[in-house]
Parts: sequence; C-alpha cells; structure tokens
Amino acid sequence: MSKSTESLTILLPQIRGIIQSARNAAARAVNTLQVLTNFQIGRLIVENEQQGSERAEYGKELVKNLAKSLTEEFGRGFSKPNLEYMRRFYLLYSGRIAGIAQTPSGQLPAGEIPQTVSGKFEPDPIGQTLSGQFTADTRPFALSWSHYVLLIGIENPAERAFYEIEAEKSGWSVRELRRHFDSSLYERIALSREPERLPELSSQGDHPASPRDILKNPYVLEFLGLDEKAAYSESDLESAIIDKLEHFLLELGKGFLFEARQKRFTFEDDHFFVDLVFYNRLLRCYVLIDLKIGKLTHQDLGQMQMYVNYFDRHVKLPDEHPTVGIILCKKKNDALVEITLPENAAIYASEYKLYLPSKEELRQQLLDWETEPQP
Repeated sequence: MSKSTESLTILLPQIRGIIQSARNAAARAVNTLQVLTNFQIGRLIVENEQQGSERAEYGKELVKNLAKSLTEEFGRGFSKPNLEYMRRFYLLYSGRIAGIAQTPSGQLPAGEIPQTVSGKFEPDPIGQTLSGQFTADTRPFALSWSHYVLLIGIENPAERAFYEIEAEKSGWSVRELRRHFDSSLYERIALSREPERLPELSSQGDHPASPRDILKNPYVLEFLGLDEKAAYSESDLESAIIDKLEHFLLELGKGFLFEARQKRFTFEDDHFFVDLVFYNRLLRCYVLIDLKIGKLTHQDLGQMQMYVNYFDRHVKLPDEHPTVGIILCKKKNDALVEITLPENAAIYASEYKLYLPSKEELRQQLLDWETEPQP
C-alpha cells in the first residue's frame, strides 16, 4: 500500500464523520430555530388577542390578515391554518418556558444566531444563543415542527404527552409517529397495564418493567399487506413478518432483537420448531412468538408451555430472566388461557389485526376498563 493510499484510508473516515456531524448539527439547529420561532409567533398572536374587546371575532380577523401579509412578504409557511397551529402550540406548551425575555416586536435578539458550529457539533449552542429569549431551558423542544403539528391535534393531554415522550426517546420520524397514533398505540399499551400505572405512560412513556408490559392488545400488522378476508397460511403470515421485520420490531416495542425463524430443538427423535425467537435486552429474556391464524386452543397453550420450558432449561443463561411466550392468534379466549395455564406462567395470548383498529372503539374500551371495579 502506497503512503498516499494509506493516508486516504485514515483521512477519509475522519473527514466523512466531520461532514456528517456538521450536517446533522445544522439540521437540528434549523429544526430548533423553526420551532422556537413558531412558538414566539404564537405568543405574539395570543398576547395581541388578549387586548381585543371581542376576542373570538377579533382573533379570526387578525390571523386572516396576518396570514395574507406574511405570505406576501415571506412566502409559504404562514397560511391561516399554519398560524392557527402556532397559536395553539403556544397555548399548549407555554408552561414549558418559565420566562421569555421581551425584545422589541418579539424579534429574536440581533446578532445572536450562531455563526459557527461548535467543534463537537453539539446542539447546545442554539439554546445558548437564544438564552436571552428562552431563559428556562436551553432545549425546551426536542422534536421538529412537523412532529408538533401532529401532536397539537391530539386532544387528550396524557395521550399527547405519551406520544411526545416516545417520539423523542425512540427517535420516531413523523411518519412513524403518525403510524403509532393511527394504530392507537397509547390505548393498546394502556389496556395491558394496571390502572394505577397509567399515569406513568404520560410522565415516563413506555418503559417495560415486567413481561406483561411488552404486550399489546391487539397487535396491529397492517404493514404486512395481507388481506383480512383472503385465505393465507401461518407460513404466509410468518414470511410476511420476516419480509417486514423492521416494521414488526417497531410494533413489538422497545428492546427487541431478532434471533431466529423456525428455531429447531429435538427431544429424542422428535423435532419441534418455534416460529419466531426474539431477545428483549431491557427485560433480559427470550421472547418466543407462535403464530396461529385461527382460534386459540388449549393445545396451542400447551405447545408454547413446552417451548418456554425448553428455553428456560437448555438455552437461557443463569443470570437471564425466565423466557416469555406470546401466541399471536386471530381470536383468543381469556377464560381458556386462565384455566389452562398456571397462575404465574409467563405465557400470553394476544390477538392480531391486519388493519388499523377503530380508535374510538379502543378509547371506549380503555374508558370502560378504567371505570370498572378492579379485583
């Protein structure tokens, strides 16, 4: 290898890393500045409305005229609906900012937009340069404006807080956030928790602490592209999941790692196959998934119990937690599960849907479940 080639091999990854870091920092800076700017615009609209004698009519006319003038001067992005979003954004999130320094006309302080990116490409300089404007928190908003536009439309404050926390912690794109909202992730997780733990979802997000916490009711697999009414086999369902494994992992939730498909183990001359084997690094245990396209039977539960026993006795390490078994089926029977399995069995049955469920139906289920007497 020539000296020139050797130098290139060393320099190229370093320079590539610098460029990528700079671009990422620039994108974060633009997103942050856009969100803070829209927050300020919303603040000025609300403060001006409060001075009007007939607030409702005054506000409508104000926003309409503002949209016309701003669009003529600055172009797209300042339509009446967008200004309404900014106004609502301020009303919903103003409590997050303890103090906002006043500047003439509500403009950003002159000369305080960062001129360079720091050597480590940290996002903090944005917060520091806007410290004259936002004194309480250098990074009060961690998501993009497109994320907040979607969040603003969620009426339930607890549900909105849950999706915001999860989008930030899990790095969801706007598309992923919309998919989780459309599939009623909040309601489906809430239905698998104890009532007293529901406030955790809006304050901490989804943080599995026990095997039951990784369950959803139901699992939504609309991304597989299978027709609900068409004939398909368990093998078809399994193949579709493998083809869309990344989407399936997102649906499963936090901490899941894929290990094997049709994992074989043998007793004497008999071979057995587990449909899908995962490992959850948060719970530090194996999670076995068996797919059933029909109604759950006690034979299905017995088979999963055997799979779990085998992994506990022959696969898992001594310092790992007991194996969890999940049977994904078209229709489950809670009474059958209860009478077939021991009380402490880490085996669960959950239904799957090949289409997005009715959000209103799940919300009603959650409301009924929260208000009914608990044993």
